[in-house]
Amino acid sequence: MAGLDIGLTVPVWLAEDDLGCIICHGLLAWPVTLPCGHSFCRDCLKGLWGARRHWSCPTCREGAAQQLDLRKNTLLQDLADKYSRAVGELEGGQGRTPIPAPDPAPGPQRRTAQLRAVASKSITEVDHKLAELVEQLVDIVRRLQSQRHLPESGPDNKMNTLGMAFSDGMDLSSASPKQETSNTPEGKMRDILHDLEEIQEKLRENFTEKEPLEEKRQVKLSKAPSSSSCPLVDQSQPASKQVSRFAQWAVSLTFDLRSLSCSLEVSEDCQTVTVSHFSRFYPWSHERFATCQVLCSQAFSSGQKYWEVDTQNCSHWAVGVASWGMSRDQILGRTRDSWCVEWKGTSQLSAWHMVKETVLGSEKPRVVGIWLDLEQEKLAFYSVANQEKLLFECPVSGSSPLHAAFWLYGLHPGNSLSIRPVKV
Repeated sequence: MAGLDIGLTVPVWLAEDDLGCIICHGLLAWPVTLPCGHSFCRDCLKGLWGARRHWSCPTCREGAAQQLDLRKNTLLQDLADKYSRAVGELEGGQGRTPIPAPDPAPGPQRRTAQLRAVASKSITEVDHKLAELVEQLVDIVRRLQSQRHLPESGPDNKMNTLGMAFSDGMDLSSASPKQETSNTPEGKMRDILHDLEEIQEKLRENFTEKEPLEEKRQVKLSKAPSSSSCPLVDQSQPASKQVSRFAQWAVSLTFDLRSLSCSLEVSEDCQTVTVSHFSRFYPWSHERFATCQVLCSQAFSSGQKYWEVDTQNCSHWAVGVASWGMSRDQILGRTRDSWCVEWKGTSQLSAWHMVKETVLGSEKPRVVGIWLDLEQEKLAFYSVANQEKLLFECPVSGSSPLHAAFWLYGLHPGNSLSIRPVKV
């Protein structure tokens, strides 16, 4: 069999997410690969696992009976280093000495933000340079047009041109506007000027559209009842549906900002949670989750409660309930005080109860209804379309107050879950 041509270089386009860590949202630093095939920064994984005796993958949640020997994945480390060097060269500019790749160990969150800023800045600079060149071309064509004494286009000028042609005895029967426009040097120049002005206008529109987008990325902060800051995210309202049979038990929920992971952001009304494009620098709190999770503020200790979650804009998620005392480095459903249904993004819907997984099927529910009956200590999940369809039911402990709980896949920025108003 012929060997590989070591002189052959094949360009491969990589996005930062291809070499990202779901835990810190940065480039992989000292990457380790678990038996399931998913990779993370070694220090991030160690910090997440802590001193517990159950070691599971933060992505697929496959567990191991004993602590794993974490060895560096040298191939991924090499790719991450090359990616850093490529961005360094981009930052340094052509003809300048490339900036050396940073040490992969410190500050992965800060480095991620810097790399994104460099790429965004470079694209913006190219756009502005292109606009300047187009402006110069427009100026050149206009000066040439003036030197040729070419009248500007317009109804009045076209009449003047026809009048001059008539006075010169030109045969107008064989003339056509198209011939006049395109088949003479003056006409070609006018067409070029018209095309350049159109390009110039589109570039201006492009800059106008980019400005509000950048303003949205600079997330604004607003006061919340708990004195926490709430990043703003624009979200459309979910579609209306028929009246729910659980309507009389519907509760109004809001996300608790103290528990919000630094990988997430929530809408102004605290009804939608979204995977952020970069790690957020929220105030430190021992109540904040280490992974992409958040609880709701409302605590339930008695009665019957019902709420709905819109999952249409999320490819990998888990929704359910948990006690406020749930360990902040654990994952929803993997503790004895949390319960959930989970969509793995691989056409598998599962339920987690008492740290045990039950596969439910391969159909993703677009809206999940959650029924919590603390009088009978029962929890039920429904797929909500025109009517509720039972997905899973299990007993639940009411020994401590329970909160609505959410988990989102951290490597898909923009993925979101929304608390949907129940139709009453």
